[in-house]
Amino acid sequence: MKDFRSVADGVAEEIAAGRLKGGERLPPQREFARIHAIADSTAARVYQELARRGLTVGQVGRGTFVTDAPGAPAPAPALSEPADSRIDLELNHPVVPEQAGLLAAGLEKLVRPDRLESVLRPVGPAGTPAAREAAADVLTRGRWRPDPERILFAGNGRQAISAAVAALTRPGARLGVEEFTYPVLKAIAARLGVTLVPLAMDGDGLIPEAVEEAHRADPLHAVYVQPVLNNPLSLTMPARRLDHLADVLLTSGIDAIEDAVWAFLRDDAAPLASRAAERTVLVDSLSKRLSPGLSLGFAVAPAAAAGRVAGALRSGGWTPMRFPLEAMAQWQADGAVDALVRAKQREAGVRQEIAHRHLGGFRTRSAPLSYYRWWELPSPWRADTFVAAAARHGIAVTPAAAFTTGRHRGPQAVRLGLASPTREALSRALATLADLARSAPEDFAGE
Repeated sequence: MKDFRSVADGVAEEIAAGRLKGGERLPPQREFARIHAIADSTAARVYQELARRGLTVGQVGRGTFVTDAPGAPAPAPALSEPADSRIDLELNHPVVPEQAGLLAAGLEKLVRPDRLESVLRPVGPAGTPAAREAAADVLTRGRWRPDPERILFAGNGRQAISAAVAALTRPGARLGVEEFTYPVLKAIAARLGVTLVPLAMDGDGLIPEAVEEAHRADPLHAVYVQPVLNNPLSLTMPARRLDHLADVLLTSGIDAIEDAVWAFLRDDAAPLASRAAERTVLVDSLSKRLSPGLSLGFAVAPAAAAGRVAGALRSGGWTPMRFPLEAMAQWQADGAVDALVRAKQREAGVRQEIAHRHLGGFRTRSAPLSYYRWWELPSPWRADTFVAAAARHGIAVTPAAAFTTGRHRGPQAVRLGLASPTREALSRALATLADLARSAPEDFAGE
């Protein structure tokens, strides 16, 4: 069975060689599928991939055409014309050009017959001593290096979060969360029967006094917090705020789950776990750092909670495969991890510049090294209406309500994920969204 990417690569080569010229119309997808002996669904994915690369543009009622300057931004569609392909500003998967080459070099050493047998053996949540040492180096941040003996492994970051919540709470427990929090946590809490308690934030992130107040009203079992580059607001808690929060946790006896998945972009900032180690389970993953297709999660747990976290990983079926542990250790030793972190930090800055160029006249919030942008929509736009209007142009964005808990529906805002599209596709999408925001919702309603 042909992979859609390989078919797209073939078309891209035809375009690069000049055998398919700018303005030339591609055959309808069903005819393309017959020509290439692939399924109709595969042909659709090929066309989406070509559009994502900026090699083609779809025109409603006319078909798909090779762009005049492949790879360059295509003209934004008229606001009344739905786009032909989807640009995803919901999911956020940073990718840089050197990524595949750096990762491939490490994998070559693992797939040799003399090593493959050992790296395919099963492993538990504690991994291996070598993997724990490598993971400690990967997670080192702001002069803090975790104790390798405190590191546990999960299949992915979400599973690490699930295990931490399961270990530190119980059904019916109260888990404090930032008033704007990671949407997946809401699903995890619902599955485990845990009640989320929204906690107030300000420009420095979670307010420690809000934790104290909620705990006095009805004891909290734990707090989930994203101290660095909060998703969705991109806020990073300064050192004095983290010190204050650590004092509250230690004084009140509250455990914390510290989500550090995006913290690699700010590796100068020491974590909450460095201040309240005995009360904090730090969770992280490799997928953002290295590749969206690489699945490996970490949980740095204090001695008092390590057994419960490990038990939750086993009972949930969330233990990792050995291969990604060995790959992680190899990439860390080769310097690939550090190289990719630096490249993705630089790429985040470039994408924020693109966002500022298109959205600088609007009320947005982000940080120089963030892959998110929070956009407070101009009146009279409502978030749900704007999301629907964006979808008609093939652009997926996330409404503020996805990040709120309880009855609070959040402001009329959307979160934009800047990582997944190419730079050119991102620029086109943001230009279209800016034009959309300058129009009236009534214009959309009348389409």
